[in-house]
Amino acid sequence: MFGIKSKKEIDSDFNDDREVETPTIFKKNKADLKSLIAPAGIDAGYTNHLEIISTKTRYARSMVVSALPRSCTFPEFLRGMYTFGDINVSVFINPISEATSQTDLNRKINEIESERMVALDRGDINRERDMAIKKAEAEELRDGISAGFNKLFDSTIVATVFAYSIEELDRYTELLSNEMSKNLIDIKPAWAMQDVAFRSNLPFCDNKLSKSHTFDRNAMSTVFPFFNSEIGHDDGIPLGFNKQTGLPILYNNFSSKLANYNMIIFGKSGAGKSVTVKTLSARSSILMGIESLALDAEGEYGVVSEALGGVNIVISPNSKTVINIFDIETEVVKDEITGKEKMVLNIENKVEDVTQGLLTMARGSTRSTEVNELTKQIISETALEEYTARGINNNVESLYVNTSSVNIKSNMTNNYIGRKKKEMPTIGSWYKRLCRKAKENENPDYRFHYSYLVKVMRQYVRELQGQMAYFDGQSTFDLLDGIPFINLDISQLEERFARPLAQQVLLSWVWEKYVKKNSEDKTKANKKRVLVDEAWMLLPYPEAVDFLNTMARRARKRNVSLTVASQKFQDFYEKPEAQAILTSSDTKLFLAQDKSEIEYLKEVFKLSEGEAGFLITCGRGEGLLRVGSDSAILAIQPTQKEFEFVETNVNKKIQMEK
Repeated sequence: MFGIKSKKEIDSDFNDDREVETPTIFKKNKADLKSLIAPAGIDAGYTNHLEIISTKTRYARSMVVSALPRSCTFPEFLRGMYTFGDINVSVFINPISEATSQTDLNRKINEIESERMVALDRGDINRERDMAIKKAEAEELRDGISAGFNKLFDSTIVATVFAYSIEELDRYTELLSNEMSKNLIDIKPAWAMQDVAFRSNLPFCDNKLSKSHTFDRNAMSTVFPFFNSEIGHDDGIPLGFNKQTGLPILYNNFSSKLANYNMIIFGKSGAGKSVTVKTLSARSSILMGIESLALDAEGEYGVVSEALGGVNIVISPNSKTVINIFDIETEVVKDEITGKEKMVLNIENKVEDVTQGLLTMARGSTRSTEVNELTKQIISETALEEYTARGINNNVESLYVNTSSVNIKSNMTNNYIGRKKKEMPTIGSWYKRLCRKAKENENPDYRFHYSYLVKVMRQYVRELQGQMAYFDGQSTFDLLDGIPFINLDISQLEERFARPLAQQVLLSWVWEKYVKKNSEDKTKANKKRVLVDEAWMLLPYPEAVDFLNTMARRARKRNVSLTVASQKFQDFYEKPEAQAILTSSDTKLFLAQDKSEIEYLKEVFKLSEGEAGFLITCGRGEGLLRVGSDSAILAIQPTQKEFEFVETNVNKKIQMEK
């Protein structure tokens, strides 16, 4: 709210005295503006907050800006306050007459001159210089006002933060103070004046606070909340249309303006997540040459792969496709001292990744509590022994078979062409070693854990006819560069446990085979996107969440964008381990939400009431796009040709075919 009208004008609006006839009983009982917007009751018996008593008690704390920086930046001055979330902000502006301004400024100039002379007599050169600068600024301001080019204003800035508990209110207060301190603005609660400050912040244009600051015309302009509703980049793909302006939104997933390249998409079932991801992938491939790889939990992206000339790989109990969790690749890193690129092989990181995957397998669908640190130690030691038995260590040479075949060394990446890689360990070979170690074990502390692993890990061994043995064996295919879309279809696996397990194993394998191959040198690396659909399936499994977090943090170094799509934001909210996925994504797209989810989104992403209301009522393919600190209302509209492969609604597909 901006209080620029005088109180007399506001009162005139509320009490129109043109009606001179005697009011009837109906007019006497007619609700006025104050009655309509007033809450059921307010408890003002507290010194540092108010309780607004209604169907659900809310807590409010009014705060006043007490200190300002020497200069203000347009229009970012109060942006952090205006966009904070559940907050009301009022700025009262009172013009100061030219006569008063001239008198006060002349008095101030004389005071500054006196202080300057005293500092000069004392030989305080720094003080004398500061006073001379202040005097020049005051004289410039006075002369500008005298010539009609400038003007002074008194302004009071008051904000009221709302929450549904005292703990939340305290946390919001601290967050707001920290946010405003970034611009050197000090904001303090109106101690013992909460009722007065709260009434000042109501839409009656009635400032009851005495705390004010003096602005000139240029500084005063910085308090107005001018926001650009346009969002996006100068280049990129047409992601959709801005519903507020009707203009197309260009989006570049790999723009240098982004802190990272990751993207999260949340929306209820039927909101248009799959259509959005398909449209994004197709346009990115055709217009920007971005390669995509999808972990397809619902079998929806095979048609996109076919349309773009990609590869569709189905993983099921009956397929002959094998993905080996033990696969390891070299990676290119830059030497911290010389800055030159070199090939490295990090066996410790790979053993940790394998251990995480085998731990999830050991826990099973029941997420057994029998798995603990001793179990993890056994798995990790056995995995390391598997690599050691094959002579594989941190030396890049150890990854290859010593043969007399042609060895051609690349000067750019130290890669070896014409060399044969050693056969990798498998779950089957690891299980055999585990059984041998279990028989040789004499430590009673480990006996139970060996016995447990020998029993539960049988189901993953192909030689023992395990029902989940599709990850046991040497990998039957490789991920090559230059393929526009690779789809890993796991929709035929059991939903409760097999799919989340496959997502974790595939993420680890994709990191080795797809992500690590991308050089840190962005002039050489391909732009790649990894899509994780229905990511909520991973959340019950801590090792899977940990790997997804790690990938979200490390993807940017490899010029890779991690795109996570999910229905249930509440699951992410209630699992602190998943927070890194949210904080490591600079682009966020919120499609239509259930009412049960919206409160969590409001709290985490500081959505306004209007934004939250829109997400509850918006249609399919509509949502709120946030890129960094900017946001816009987005409408995604695939073309008729795109609808042939992006549409997921069965009834609409039948109608299109007809």
